[in-house]
Formats: sequence, C-alpha cells, structure tokens
Amino acid sequence: MKPTPNTRLSNRALAFVLAGGRGSRLKELTDNRAKPAVYFGGKTRIVDFALSNALNSGIRKMAIATQYKAHSLIRHCQRGWGFLRAERNEFLDILPASQRMDETKWYVGTADAVTQNIDIIDSYDIDYIVVLAGDHIYKMDYEVMLQQHVDTGADVTIGCLTVPRMEAVAFGVMHVDGQNRITDFLEKPKDPPSIPGDPDHALASMGIYIFDWKVLRARLLDDLNDTNSSHDFGHDIIPYMVANGKAMAHRFEDSCVTSGLETEPYWRDVGTIDAFWQANIDLTQFTPPLDLYDTSWPIWTYAESVPPAKFIHNEDGRRGSAVSSMVSGNCIISGSEISESLLFTGVRTHSYAALHRVVALPDVVVNRSAQLRNCVLDRGVEIPEGLSIGEDPDMDRANGFRVSEGGVVLVTKAMIDAFNDRA
Repeated sequence: MKPTPNTRLSNRALAFVLAGGRGSRLKELTDNRAKPAVYFGGKTRIVDFALSNALNSGIRKMAIATQYKAHSLIRHCQRGWGFLRAERNEFLDILPASQRMDETKWYVGTADAVTQNIDIIDSYDIDYIVVLAGDHIYKMDYEVMLQQHVDTGADVTIGCLTVPRMEAVAFGVMHVDGQNRITDFLEKPKDPPSIPGDPDHALASMGIYIFDWKVLRARLLDDLNDTNSSHDFGHDIIPYMVANGKAMAHRFEDSCVTSGLETEPYWRDVGTIDAFWQANIDLTQFTPPLDLYDTSWPIWTYAESVPPAKFIHNEDGRRGSAVSSMVSGNCIISGSEISESLLFTGVRTHSYAALHRVVALPDVVVNRSAQLRNCVLDRGVEIPEGLSIGEDPDMDRANGFRVSEGGVVLVTKAMIDAFNDRA
C-alpha cells in the first residue's frame, strides 16, 4: 500500500522489538533479568534505545516480545513507557510468550515470536513492520530506512554496519551489488565478502529488518509449516527472501543520529561483561563516543523521583569527590574518591573508599575503606568494609567473584553473600 501524500511512513509502521533473550554472555548479570532489561548509562535500560529510536522516528505503534525472566523488563516498560496514549493511536504492547498457538510451545525463534502474534499485529492496521533487536546501544532514525525501503520497492530492507572485513566473521554478512541489493546472506563467514569498491570493509547485519507486513505475514505462515526451519530471521526468513525476493541493504551511516559531538556512527553490542563495562566507562570521557545529552534525540526511560546527588566531607584523605565520572540522582558520596566511574541511582559510598573505573548499578553500598577498580557491581550489592576488588585477579577469583577475559570483575549479591558466609 502506497502512503497517502504528506503522510510519514512511520505513521503506517509498527516497531516490533525482540526482547526475549537471556544474553548468557553477560553471565550472572542476567541471572534475574533479560539482557534488554540490563541497566545502561546511569539511568536507562538497554531496551530504551530501540524504543526511543522508534518514538523519536515518529513510530507510535510498538510491541515488545518477551520470554526469559521478563518481570523486570515488563515492569520497566509499564513504568517508563506508560505515557503513550491509546486514544491518540499510540501504544507499547507487551507480548509475553503465552503458548498462543500451541499449549506446549513457547517462542522457538525470533521469527516465531512474530508468527505467534500475527492476529494481534493484523489488528494494528499497519503497512510496514520494523523488526528490532532489543539489546543494542545506538541512535538511529528509522524513518530514513523506511523511506529507502519504499523507494526501492524492497520486500525486506536490512540495517547494516560497515565494519573492517575480517571483523565481520562474527556477524551475518551481506554480499551486495553496486545498487546495495543483497545477493547473498552469509552467517559468520570465515572469508567475508567485501563491499563493492571497498575491499577492506564488509556489511554486517544489525538485526534490524523492515518488511511490508503482507509480504512478511505470508512468508511467516509458510515457514510455520516447514519442519526443517528453525523459525529464525537470520537463519531462515532472511536467506529465503534474499534468494526469492528483493532484499536491500541500508547502511547505518545513512540514518545514524548524531549531535555533532560523535566522531563516527555509534553502535554497540554490550553482550559481554567486558563490552558492557567499556561502553559504560566510555560515557565518562571528556567527549564520549555516544552523546546522551542530545535533547533533540532523547533516550526515554523510567524517570524516578529522587533527590539530587550529594557529596560530603572535605578533609585530606576523606573528601567526597568525583572526577571524570557520571553520578546519578540519590547518590551520596561520603568522604570517598570516585574517578572515571559511572554510578546509577541510589549508590552510597562511605569514608576512605576509592572507586576507579567502576560501574555501580542502582542501590549499591560501598562501605568504609573499600578499594575498587575495574569492576561491575550488580544492583543492591553491599561491599564489605576494607575489601579490595580489581587489584589481584587470583584473589578476586578466590573470593568468588567473576573475572572476565579482559580483567573486569563482576560482583553480584549472591557472590557477596557467599563471600560473607565464608568470612
């Protein structure tokens, strides 16, 4: 269906966010929450980036498919995204796996999460569906990608990152012709195909797909009856449509949103402890690679009503201070030294403690004289008085904490409870 004149394509589109995965590479950080519900950037959750991109792009019809330990994610969406008003034809529908098509069947693949909700999506009266991963950090105007999709007459348009060719071995890779039509889709190839005219780079899939809804609907119903299918977009739906339809690549740099401070398009998969820690610590730089202060493209989230941060004590060796750091509301920095760290809401640090390159999730307590370096503290962790973390990896492991390949230490409440029981 062609849009009527002067109608934004986003008005006829649904953003469908896939947020059912655990994110097992984040280890214990996802023991109690799905990866999209993991905290990021001081006050937001990872899923807020996909949802905010949709809202800022003009898409006011959104749905989010949940499955693994979804309570934290569902509660966040209800609290943080309840400002959408159905009477204005805008909404965020939460679609938990609920055995809608089979009493023994949960969502068995990314495509199946859409298939099981076909009747609901039909009721939205949309022409286009924008399928999004709910676990990446980036700013993107989907209206630009929608416009390319319609202008090229594509059956599917796939968002792509331009990456150094050999780094693409970890992605699904697009082989394209000179007009950006996808001629082949290769999942994690050992020898990725380069971009025409650019032998050093390849196009890697971002997990962002735009379809005409009628086209995708028909393909999903055919795939449902295919006993050899894994019912997954990357493994089944996309390769079929590349081979049997018109698939186009959309380059992220064409629709990436920047404030003017970012020096290059920013996209991060924060799916490992090291990547999660680094992306948060990066935000404390003088000029961070991602500008969260850009009011023209806000990242919407649940805005808690809390008092401002407070810094107290002003003595040598006992001075409440934070340098090159982000400190959220309701934090009290009491005689502690904070440097190159990111503190979420409600953190308390006590006298003579020092935190360097620490990511502290909400409601963390750091007691007196604790010395912390290069670590991630999960929500509600209370660090015992005088404990040192991040200085000696062998000692950290002996104390029951997880040390990543990059040397970042993850500390959770369960780990601290076990440590205290042994002490």
